[in-house]
Formats: sequence, C-alpha cells, structure tokens
Amino acid sequence: MSKHTSIKTAALSGALAVALGAFGAHALKPMLLETGRLDTFELAVRYQFYHTLALLFTGIAQSLYQSAYLRLSAIGFTSGILLFSGSLYALCFTGHTWIAFITPFGGTLLIGGWLLLLTGVLKSKSHSG
Repeated sequence: MSKHTSIKTAALSGALAVALGAFGAHALKPMLLETGRLDTFELAVRYQFYHTLALLFTGIAQSLYQSAYLRLSAIGFTSGILLFSGSLYALCFTGHTWIAFITPFGGTLLIGGWLLLLTGVLKSKSHSG
C-alpha cells in the first residue's frame, strides 16, 4: 500500500470510527445494553481508532523510510481493522455469534502490522540519509 493510500485510508477509517462511536453512544446504546454487547461495540471502536492512528503513522513513515515492510504493515493494519473491528461490529448488529470466529484473524493481522512496522523502520534506509 502506498503512503498516499495509507493516509487516505486512515482518514476514512478515522472518520468512520468517530461516526460509529457517536452512533453507538447515542442511537444504538439502548439496543447494545439490552443485548449485552455495549462493551463489544466499544472495543471495536477503540481498536479501530488505535490502529487507524498506527496506519496514519505508517503512511507518514513511508515518506521517511524506504521499505517494503512498511507497505506490508499498512496492509496488515487495514486488513486487521476490517476483520477485527468489522467482525465485532457485525456481531453487535446481527447477533450472529459465529462471526466472532473471524476476530482472532483480524487481531493476528494487527499484531503483524505492528511487527512489520518495527521491522520496516529497523531495516530501512532513511530518505534523508
């Protein structure tokens, strides 16, 4: 994923996280409380925010460092957000508990994103020298 795509994706994900967080805190709160899924929804929003910031940082790091690992890190963060937070949102909205089977795969991609970010910075050469 290119630096521009990373930053654009982070901007969109950040906007969606704010919108979903607000929607969950207001319009969905009674339903989430009734179904016992408020904590799950809040976890999905929180992890989306954390990893959106990581994706944004990765896009910025791609401007500073030359590394294929950073491109892979951005893909890991993006895929991880979709699978981890996305599966938790789907669980909250549908009530289908089998969807939670997907969540650990998303978590693994998020961990991989962080490790690829570390590897990319450690092994790369700075654009500035």
